[in-house]
Amino acid sequence: MKKDREAQATEGEVAATSTIGGGAGDALIGVRVALDGRSYDVLVGPQLAARAADLIDKRLGPARCAIVTDVNVAATHLNAVAAGLEARGRLAGSKILPPGEASKSFPVLEDLCESLLAMRLERGDLVLALGGGVIGDLAGFAASILRRGLRYVQLPTTLLAQVDSSVGGKTAINASHGKNLIGTFHQPSLVLADIDLLATLPPRQFRAGYVEAAKYAMLADAAYFDWLEANRSSLFAREPAVLSEAIGVAVAGKAAIVARDETETGERMLLNLGHTFGHALEAWAGYSDKLLHGEAVAIGITLAFELSRELGFTDAASADRVRQHLARAGLPTHIKDIAGNEWPEADTLLRLMAQDKKVRAGRLTLILARGIGKAFATRDVEAATVRDFLKQRIG
Repeated sequence: MKKDREAQATEGEVAATSTIGGGAGDALIGVRVALDGRSYDVLVGPQLAARAADLIDKRLGPARCAIVTDVNVAATHLNAVAAGLEARGRLAGSKILPPGEASKSFPVLEDLCESLLAMRLERGDLVLALGGGVIGDLAGFAASILRRGLRYVQLPTTLLAQVDSSVGGKTAINASHGKNLIGTFHQPSLVLADIDLLATLPPRQFRAGYVEAAKYAMLADAAYFDWLEANRSSLFAREPAVLSEAIGVAVAGKAAIVARDETETGERMLLNLGHTFGHALEAWAGYSDKLLHGEAVAIGITLAFELSRELGFTDAASADRVRQHLARAGLPTHIKDIAGNEWPEADTLLRLMAQDKKVRAGRLTLILARGIGKAFATRDVEAATVRDFLKQRIG
């Protein structure tokens, strides 16, 4: 698969097998996100957190750096990253936030902005997002609005953030009406995906992150899906070489799409496969640990393929293969797989889906599929059809 990736590398992508750095023991996978005037590198490999201060200095120049993290990540990773910056005289301070999706709110954003301003960050300084998708979204959003725009670096600590949310420049907080409805496009200046940080990631979080890698395969890369099927056991055993390959390929694929459609006016919408259903489920669950983002997306992807099958776009074998792959990874694939004895009504989910950012003229934009690796966007499915489909699935 590596040779195929090199042959297919485009203007928006450096092949996921390219290396950066010194000798073989220092080799990293590098992916270039090519955007006019805002291009940046995503580095994937071991020991990046320990080298963060050096890599930031060499690539972005000397700058004071404020670390944003959460309570859980701070306990295991903050000291090492902060010490490297402090040794170079670059540490402006640290801000530790409550963990979890509920932190993506106006009160927490306001508190974060005030704290960063108190650190006297200037326009040439940096915000360092050390954490999962929640921290990346919050820190990136704060950086985008402080002093009308500060640079920021992503140092993602979860698989979900490494394969998806740290790349592409989407920053946001949630609203009572839905997920990620208040935010900006603000590209990072550098992404450091340290696979060593995944060693302590709880199994449930690892499974939830895996969904985003599988999602890219399902929407645009059937060969990658074959590879994931063949290597899933090694990936879940967290074998370093397999981890790096899986992350690098997913990031390279996303980077190419982002380079062609940065602000999601066309092709980038395909990266929302499973998310229209999934975000509605997350909102219904109150953005709580009852249903993690990746778990909601796993259900959403299954629903998208099943709806595609019912509408005649894909065959039953493809829909079944997707569902079985996610289930074998230990992920929920049905709404009734959500813990508890209560599940949302179809009308509730449809109302929440109507707040999706891709809605146009009141019509849902659904990401469906004509097979594995062949996703497409459509606004031609009536709301009544979706309602009936959800009623069937909820039972």
